[in-house]
Amino acid sequence: MLTASPFPAKESLVYRRILVPIDGSPAAVRAVEEATRLARAMNSQIRLLHVIDELSIAQAGYARNGPADLRAEATRLLDRSIDRVRHADVEVDSVLYDEWDGTVSSLVADEARRWHADLVVAGTHGRRDLGEVLLGSSAERILRGSSVPVMLVHATANESAALTA
Repeated sequence: MLTASPFPAKESLVYRRILVPIDGSPAAVRAVEEATRLARAMNSQIRLLHVIDELSIAQAGYARNGPADLRAEATRLLDRSIDRVRHADVEVDSVLYDEWDGTVSSLVADEARRWHADLVVAGTHGRRDLGEVLLGSSAERILRGSSVPVMLVHATANESAALTA
């Protein structure tokens, strides 16, 4: 007598559409690298997502042309990441949102549903406090609000140290 396996079929373990929110941080770069490795191994496609939010504005500092400069920098960030993914022969596209379209986490969740993503790969700036890892607020909200699996990727200790130096 044959019984059904408690494990999903091998085909269902393949992630065909991988959504990667990016913000230009070392953790986000690592997330793109990890998503690219997965996509290449599974013959999947990647969608990069960037949101121009308060962090973007703070990192840009004074922008002479305001929103136009922020949008141009966001486009450059997406283009650099697209080039990295394409260099690995992985199909990739991107979307760009402004914060007034919604919060980062809600935009990621909405895009994952709209695009039918199978996986979200996000960088996290997790910090250690009293021996416990605390997730960055966006990563935690993405994790809690996602209807699909989420893989969180940390920057290396050296990359994180470079940010605080």
